[in-house]
Amino acid sequence: MTAQNSIIQGVPNADELFKQGRNLYEAEQFNEASLVFEQAYIAFKAQKDKLKQAMSLSNLSLAYQQLGQWSKASEAIGNAIASLHAQSLNLLQTQQNIGTSTKQGSEEGASLSQILAQALDIQGRLQLAQGKAESALNTWQQAAAIYAQIDDKTRLIRSQINSAQAWQTLGNYRQAQKTLTEINQNLQNQPDSTLKATGLRSLGNVLRVVGDLKQSRQILQQSLEVATRMRSPQSELASPSPQAISETWLSLGNTATAQQDTPAALNYYQQAAATSTLLTTRIQADLNQLHLLLDENQLTAAQSLVSQIQAQIANLPSSRQAVYARINFALSLMKLAAKRVDGHDVKEIAQLLAIAVQQARDLQDQRSVAYALGNLGGLYEQTQQFRSAQDLTEQALILSQAINVPDITYRWQWQLGRLLKAQGDIQGAIAAYTESVKILQSLRNDLVAINPEVQFSFRDEVEPIYRQLVNLLLQSEGSSQKSQDNLIQARAVIESLQLAELDNFFRVACLQGRPIQIDSVIDQKDPTAAVIYPIILADKLEVILKLPQQPLRHYKTTITASEVERTLEQLRQELIKPHTLQETRSLSQQVYNWLLQPVEKNLAKSQIKTLVFVLDGSLRNIPMAALYDGQQYLIEKYAIALTPGLQLLAPKPLSQQQLKVLTAGITEARQGFSALSNVALELNQIQSEVPTTELLNQEFTSKTFQKEINSVLFSVVHLATHGQFSSKAEETFILTWDGRINVNQLDNLLRIRDTEPNAIELLVLSACQTAAGDKRAALGLAGIAVRAGARSTLASLWNVDDKSTAELMSQFYGELISKQLTKAEALRQAQLVLLKNPKYQHPIFWAPYVLLGNWL
Repeated sequence: MTAQNSIIQGVPNADELFKQGRNLYEAEQFNEASLVFEQAYIAFKAQKDKLKQAMSLSNLSLAYQQLGQWSKASEAIGNAIASLHAQSLNLLQTQQNIGTSTKQGSEEGASLSQILAQALDIQGRLQLAQGKAESALNTWQQAAAIYAQIDDKTRLIRSQINSAQAWQTLGNYRQAQKTLTEINQNLQNQPDSTLKATGLRSLGNVLRVVGDLKQSRQILQQSLEVATRMRSPQSELASPSPQAISETWLSLGNTATAQQDTPAALNYYQQAAATSTLLTTRIQADLNQLHLLLDENQLTAAQSLVSQIQAQIANLPSSRQAVYARINFALSLMKLAAKRVDGHDVKEIAQLLAIAVQQARDLQDQRSVAYALGNLGGLYEQTQQFRSAQDLTEQALILSQAINVPDITYRWQWQLGRLLKAQGDIQGAIAAYTESVKILQSLRNDLVAINPEVQFSFRDEVEPIYRQLVNLLLQSEGSSQKSQDNLIQARAVIESLQLAELDNFFRVACLQGRPIQIDSVIDQKDPTAAVIYPIILADKLEVILKLPQQPLRHYKTTITASEVERTLEQLRQELIKPHTLQETRSLSQQVYNWLLQPVEKNLAKSQIKTLVFVLDGSLRNIPMAALYDGQQYLIEKYAIALTPGLQLLAPKPLSQQQLKVLTAGITEARQGFSALSNVALELNQIQSEVPTTELLNQEFTSKTFQKEINSVLFSVVHLATHGQFSSKAEETFILTWDGRINVNQLDNLLRIRDTEPNAIELLVLSACQTAAGDKRAALGLAGIAVRAGARSTLASLWNVDDKSTAELMSQFYGELISKQLTKAEALRQAQLVLLKNPKYQHPIFWAPYVLLGNWL
């Protein structure tokens, strides 16, 4: 018997109707539930029970939300809240007239407050679904205040979880993480519950976005285990719905994708789709699978999944989720088309995006309208219909600027730049690209927190903008002054990319601008230094050179980025083999010819003694010292330093009179790492050159290290221990006796010294190495240099024979102390001593040591 028949056949019982509506809703029969809640509302109205009328309206709004009937949902919840506020006011006035608060009045007030808070919770859900995250946050905070007042701890936590969801949507992931971490500390010791499973899932999602992927996966597994235990036949607990379990599988898939664990991610998404009772979640899981399959070039499986999604996507109820689902499906179809896979014409994709635009407009969700319009413009760009593409892109741009959503505005500026370039308007293109980069720079803290629905990827969605702008600047012709202006801007853009890469590495804006520019250092403090900025572009390698007291100049080699990458990878492999001197020199000479051969005479004429490199991409994995001109290595002619950007901590020479050195090291095998038998010799030899405080083996723990750092202002910190630099912050670490100090913990240990007078002058990492097979691993070295807050960092790009390391370090400190050389020159002299030793002539022994930061 249907709900309608039961109503028609007998006098409706209001409470029974309300209960029946709840049962239908929980069974996800939302249309039937809405009809029954309407009848319950009418019945309660006939009974003049205003409190239960409001409850019926609140639940009716929930059913309408599930059906995508937003105006009806908004009207129902608005009426419910208005009624409850009026009842609260009447109750307060009645109590004031009586002059006291009766027990019945207090109970009635508590019940009224609870129902009002629940209605506010529902209104917050509606606001978030409509893209009104700030309103949702405000509404949920009101609900939380009421729950706190009536001491309803369970619903208070649920409301706080909702608030964290709004913080996420607003891009404030740090606040969301803080809120959820506090909630979960309270939940950990509580028995299994739906609330506990939900809280853990929310925290796991936030941890993924802020980059703590390992912890994200662990927390999500906990959430899944809690939910699964509760659904077991033996469990007496109230079970979470299969949908809650499905959403946890989906979250696990997203984290595994971020970890680049594709097999696990595909499995998680399949589990999510199989267990979901909601079409939106099933389609989201399928879309995420499709995205992965396309990235992995598994086109047959992708095509099969496309057919499955096509059969279902038209049935999605209107919501922001549905808008994004259509857009993401369209983007995947565009990828398929780009791979020349048959079966998906432009009209079909355009129709998908047009429906997304219309749905977003119906929802009055301006952000989604801008996102859909911009992607429709992207489709026309792909089909080279540039005028239509430009019109749609400009519409999207105007709208996204009006509602102030920089995380998508930068995309449409970039797209406009590409379109203008394609139509020959180079100056217009430069202006649009420049605006896009400015927006990215202004985002900084938020760059890592871009809406996950937009499928943000640094490599795909940020880095190309910088490189394409540089390409435009360097090809744009004009007066000599204009050319100089373009060179200055191009160089600044590359620095912005360097900073953005580090921000992305740390998942937070780690570098704030330093006032000291490299140009001023070489113009005023070291007129024997030159700065070299190689820039890897799609079809050429550009180099910008700064000589003291001279304008910038640039030169290029016509070569594809893939060929550059291939040569650098081959060179890196040869450098770490002990018996490949001829092959190493041949490849090193190629790189020398790209970077330095065109300006050999200029460097000689300017009497340059130090070369400072701001390296780009895979060039960071190559020690510049090993470049070969056909007769000599670069280190035989110049001292060499690296810097991750154009700005430095105020550089100054190391003061030998006040030199205080803290050394720490491990000689024994620990945590799966081999013994470093010559570390004791290395530290003893350093001590013979300069007085030191030493922490060796058991003495070198995180706790004792921090205690020493905090007690004495050491100017040099020398760590002789295993360590690894990686393109992932969580895999960049230094080994201690009792554990590992990762790059973010290093920041916490050393930042107490992060005031200008107290900065560590030199941090030495003598047994660390870049992670094998990681093309961007040297980013971790730059990250450690930045995080340590030291003026200079000396480290090795690969693990070196520890006996030769001991010799080099002893020589380095001897040169630094006795001859009062610059740090770069002291390192050069130490490397030359090894190079002249027949045992250590191959670059594998002397080349990996690099100096980052201040070279004076």
